[in-house]
Amino acid sequence: MAQPSVASPGGVGSPVPTAMHMVIVTRLKDYVSSIIKQRKPWNEVADRSAFSKPSTLAEATSRLRKNAAYFKVNYLIVMMLTTAVTFIMHPGSLLILGFVAASWVYLFMIRTAPLQLGGRTISDREKLIGMSALTFITIFFLTSVGTVFFSALSLSLAVIAAHGAFREPDNLFIDDGETQQGLFNMFTAPAAPTTLATAV
Repeated sequence: MAQPSVASPGGVGSPVPTAMHMVIVTRLKDYVSSIIKQRKPWNEVADRSAFSKPSTLAEATSRLRKNAAYFKVNYLIVMMLTTAVTFIMHPGSLLILGFVAASWVYLFMIRTAPLQLGGRTISDREKLIGMSALTFITIFFLTSVGTVFFSALSLSLAVIAAHGAFREPDNLFIDDGETQQGLFNMFTAPAAPTTLATAV
């Protein structure tokens, strides 16, 4: 009598990787959603009456720090849109970047069977190291993707710096702790408002 086959942990029919991927995707969606909720209205970003030339470099730096704390998510969106538009203007680099991203998705999310090379099974750690090395070499040495990316990053940072220096932050409600953290504060969970907690 034939024995029933048992799917291996890394086999094609194993539901474990799929369940793990679903958890990762769900958590990523929740994390992105929590960041997007911190976005400020765009009419507040582009309020013409709030722009003026800073009198000193110290004042410009102070404005930039405060605006970066307040408009952090808006600035992140500007960086992403600038990068997207720049890559659209360079379709060759966009195609290469898409191929690299598709390779990552296939190897780590779609393909559940163990990867074998020369009769030897490649572990997940080896796949991660190998793909990271190939991606780095492809982007920064074999193609112009790295140049296009840094051009987009430089342009977006210049726009953010100009906005942050000329936008008066006097009418913004900014927490002192957020001012110290700046853009990095967007990657932490938003704290509960103290005024509401006191009122309740």
